[in-house]
Amino acid sequence: MGELIVFIVFAAVALVGAIVMVTSSNTVYAAIGLLSTMFALAVLYIALDAHFIAAVQVIVYAGAVMTLFLFAIMLIGVDRPEAYGPVTMGQKVMTAVVSVGLFAVIVLAGRTAWVTGSDAFGVPDLNGTIENVADELFGTWTIVFLSTVMLLTIAALGTIALAYFDHGPKDEEATL
Repeated sequence: MGELIVFIVFAAVALVGAIVMVTSSNTVYAAIGLLSTMFALAVLYIALDAHFIAAVQVIVYAGAVMTLFLFAIMLIGVDRPEAYGPVTMGQKVMTAVVSVGLFAVIVLAGRTAWVTGSDAFGVPDLNGTIENVADELFGTWTIVFLSTVMLLTIAALGTIALAYFDHGPKDEEATL
């Protein structure tokens, strides 16, 4: 029962975040909607016993990618106070109600014992675990993984070489 509640709550959070991201005219609100969707997906991954994938979701996407997005958003100047508009009392009340409700649902769902995956039937479910990901990555897909590493290394070295490459005299130097 608790797992169903967690799924319903975080599926709704993911959908609302996605709708806010797509429909918001303010880019900061759109980024916050995307961030809430990413965190909700991480919780859904945990419910599916994919703890490693959930950690990667939080660290890489919700952490690094959203930091990059927010940095770019702030760089283009939407962090000015006139970009947000006034905060109404209704917004504050709605934020408080939603926050308390979400916290209550999480606490109530956390009080029950969870049975996830096929482990309930005595068969361990290894989908999404670090062992399964490592076995697939370094077992089945070793050549593809190493080829990708080599390609990215060559691309990085080529970029560095092009940055230091002397392109010859500049146009204004050539005419003097």
